[in-house]
Amino acid sequence: MPATVMSLRGEVLTLYRRIFRLSSKWQNITASIEDSSIEKSYIQNEARTLFHKNKHLQNEDEIKMHIKEAETRLEMAIHYKMPYPRPLNLPQTLLPPTGKKLKKAQKRMLEQSKPLYLKSYDDT
Repeated sequence: MPATVMSLRGEVLTLYRRIFRLSSKWQNITASIEDSSIEKSYIQNEARTLFHKNKHLQNEDEIKMHIKEAETRLEMAIHYKMPYPRPLNLPQTLLPPTGKKLKKAQKRMLEQSKPLYLKSYDDT
């Protein structure tokens, strides 16, 4: 592995630990124990899934982009007190009429309009 990728390894592991610390302290807005435990397990499962999905990355720019995405999602969860990704609102001009396919320009605009915190999801 290149030295720059190895230097990012520590940053990734620190971020992973921050996410799991947050999940252990997580408390739902409603303070319901049942809801809090569901959200804690969601945070942990989401972190495991996305970190394992991206563990093979070797490109420094891609790694930095995923670190930025994780930090954004972490800060949004803390700010909004909601661990789930915020809903994505698309302009109607991006959506094709019923039964029609997306045009190239619509696909490009759809990809460009995808917020940073949803870049790891292929199906949004």
